[in-house]
Amino acid sequence: MYITAVPNRGSNPTILLRESFREDGKVKNKTLANLSKLPPEAVDAVKRVLSGETLVPASEAFEIVRTVKHGHADVALKAIRKLGLDRMISSRKCKERDLVLSMLAMRLFGPGSKLKTARNLITTSLPRELGLGDDVSEDDLYRAMDWVFERQGAIEKKLANKHLKSGGLVLYDLTSTWVEGEQCPLAKRGYSRDGKQDKLQVNFGLVTDDEGRPISVSVYAGNTADPATVQDQVRKLKEDFGIERVVFVGDRGMVTQTRIDSFIEQGDIDWISALKSVSLRKLRTEGVLQLGLFDETNLFEFKSEHYPKDRLVACRNEELMKRRANKRQSLIAATKKELEKIKKTVRSGRLRGKDNIGVRVGRVINKHKVAKHFKLNISDQKLGYRVRTDSVEAEAALDGIYVIRTSVSAEAMSAEDTVRNYKRLAHVEKSFRAMKTIDLKVRPIYHYAENRVRAHIFLCMLAYYVEWHLRHVWKSLLFANEVDTLFTRDPVKPAKPTAQGRRKARTKKTEDGFTVHSFGSLLDHLSTIAISTCRRPGAPEGETWDMPTQPDALQRRAFQLLGEL
Repeated sequence: MYITAVPNRGSNPTILLRESFREDGKVKNKTLANLSKLPPEAVDAVKRVLSGETLVPASEAFEIVRTVKHGHADVALKAIRKLGLDRMISSRKCKERDLVLSMLAMRLFGPGSKLKTARNLITTSLPRELGLGDDVSEDDLYRAMDWVFERQGAIEKKLANKHLKSGGLVLYDLTSTWVEGEQCPLAKRGYSRDGKQDKLQVNFGLVTDDEGRPISVSVYAGNTADPATVQDQVRKLKEDFGIERVVFVGDRGMVTQTRIDSFIEQGDIDWISALKSVSLRKLRTEGVLQLGLFDETNLFEFKSEHYPKDRLVACRNEELMKRRANKRQSLIAATKKELEKIKKTVRSGRLRGKDNIGVRVGRVINKHKVAKHFKLNISDQKLGYRVRTDSVEAEAALDGIYVIRTSVSAEAMSAEDTVRNYKRLAHVEKSFRAMKTIDLKVRPIYHYAENRVRAHIFLCMLAYYVEWHLRHVWKSLLFANEVDTLFTRDPVKPAKPTAQGRRKARTKKTEDGFTVHSFGSLLDHLSTIAISTCRRPGAPEGETWDMPTQPDALQRRAFQLLGEL
């Protein structure tokens, strides 16, 4: 018996089961059945049986010995290698380098303690892809951390050589994160940006290029003031990285007059920052900052004898002005509500004494940071207050207004571009959010050895270097903030989503019809691509083969976009 396909003009061929036989010395064919309505796999099964093959259920043909998650690990390693980060870490393949690469990959899709990382590593394809085996311990990872920390300076120099250029912008900002335990020498009490006033913390400063790509990270004691770190960063840029001329961009609390004076002494350092609110009020009181000019424009350049060598660019953001006004009124209203409760308690006689009343009132007006807007009248048996309208009006006059201060000449950078370049600091803030909370989760820190803390934060920075590039090539697949680019829109007004961005946010679909993902959920989806190790029942242990999961359309697209790195 055999199966044949008979052409059927414009239709599908007719599939027939036939038998050959001899009659009167001639070979004849007899049709036994028409198989045209059977699915292709059933027809194929009949063919295989007719050829002598014995068919058995799939569960009896092979067994799955082990399955590991592969897709997210494969993406991470491919990205690391395409970026050349593996060669920056070490040009020579070695176990320490492979352990570091495994920690970088795990930081992207499974951040946790080194113990957790060691335990979860074997659930992925990383050990087999890197040749590490299945017995990686937390001690192995600690030794690799020590190894990469010794190479931090060389690695950062390679990143700087690749992404920074003389005369280009360098963005810098400082943040803090809390530390568990009390043994780390760097862990001190200081200004907590995480709201963890009861925790010891460390500070770390991040240097990026003008697009927010991380280049270098430095760890400081938790009580180090922001401006005190700037000189160290400038020294690193000039001496360690060999950048001859720098345009240093830092926030208003960091680039102080003392730091500016040191820039002038060193030479070849320009800077962009902003004035603090106290300086802003002084300029307005003296009449130097003429607010009436904002009636015609939202940006203008002016001069002040207090900053004779600097350019000052005043800006007013209408939306920011409205938000600050609403916030102030809500805080004042909340404070008045609490004060009324205290007045009621005083009238009832349950709260007496000027000092006792003053303590209770102090807690309330300091809670919302609006004490300057209240005039208090406190006696042993009475509490009175009023809102200082003059103070409110004076502050409201500066709502939405900020002043950019820079040493860069007008010939080298227009007022509009100066504002735009200062706004690039938002890239660093975005980096901090990704490193601290959203994806890499640098906090809390459980290490107590000083160099291990530094190594941990350095590894998180390297992982973010990979994430930064993946986010850019996957932008079309993610809930990315697709807005008008900074240098094609008004430098003062807030960014507006593009039509494409609004459509993506509304439909939750990409232009190609894929479901839109966050960075983390896309990695989770890629992790469903697995590698299963299979063998025939009863076969020797070593006789196995690998069976990978076939990627779906979205997964194929994600891998395809890696080609743009």
